[in-house]
Amino acid sequence: MRDRDPEGRPRNARPRDAFGRPLPYGSEGMPRVPDDYAPTTGQALADGRRFLEEGLPFSAHEVFEGRWKCAPEEERELWQGLAQICVGLTHLQRGNARGALTLFARGAARVQSYGDPYDAVGRAASGLHDDSDAAEAVALILAELPEPDDLT
Repeated sequence: MRDRDPEGRPRNARPRDAFGRPLPYGSEGMPRVPDDYAPTTGQALADGRRFLEEGLPFSAHEVFEGRWKCAPEEERELWQGLAQICVGLTHLQRGNARGALTLFARGAARVQSYGDPYDAVGRAASGLHDDSDAAEAVALILAELPEPDDLT
């Protein structure tokens, strides 16, 4: 049964490992991004970049998902695409290259429609292959992800 908050909304209190895999209740997992995390654009980019630098794309995905849920309608596809690319990186870390490629393609299509600087992120994700090294893939996406203060 899925965890729920007092209002009945789904929550996930189950601990997870560094690759986002669920652990048994009571296990010591990685610190989680809170379910109600609602960052600004700059904060989402800063936190996402920090997690990617630490080799934690699942945590970056949670950050971008938090922004996606609270962003204005015209930005939601962007944040969903960034979240999907980070889940693709997570799949690469877990050894699921096929799943990674699917998510890279979906995420790239979403972010590229926003033009520069996100077009480069989408091109980087599209260029990853099933034999990509997870650490190199994370570094490639991170190199293209804009700095928070680079946005207009």
